[in-house]
Amino acid sequence: MTAATKIPATAVAAGGIIGGYGIARWTKKRPLGGVALAGAGAVAVYEWHRTGGTKAAVGLSAAYLAAFAGSHPLAKKVGAWPAVFAVAGGVAVASWAVTRRAGA
Repeated sequence: MTAATKIPATAVAAGGIIGGYGIARWTKKRPLGGVALAGAGAVAVYEWHRTGGTKAAVGLSAAYLAAFAGSHPLAKKVGAWPAVFAVAGGVAVASWAVTRRAGA
């Protein structure tokens, strides 16, 4: 992590999914949730690139977007919050595994 970042990309990515949904739900303004999701994603991509390189950043970015998209159909089966927490956890695990492996 850089001196400017004290929170690992793993937490930023998971927090972006959870926070983006929470903001969209509580404000009833989906674009505002999208801004939070995109902002956290941008920070996470920067850190993923810095710690794992281009391949890691591209792969984890795709996982981040897939998690966001996948939370919608999953929510129809298990509910909104469980879906959001599940996909956020999946992104966090993927981020941890890829960046841990890259750092080794």
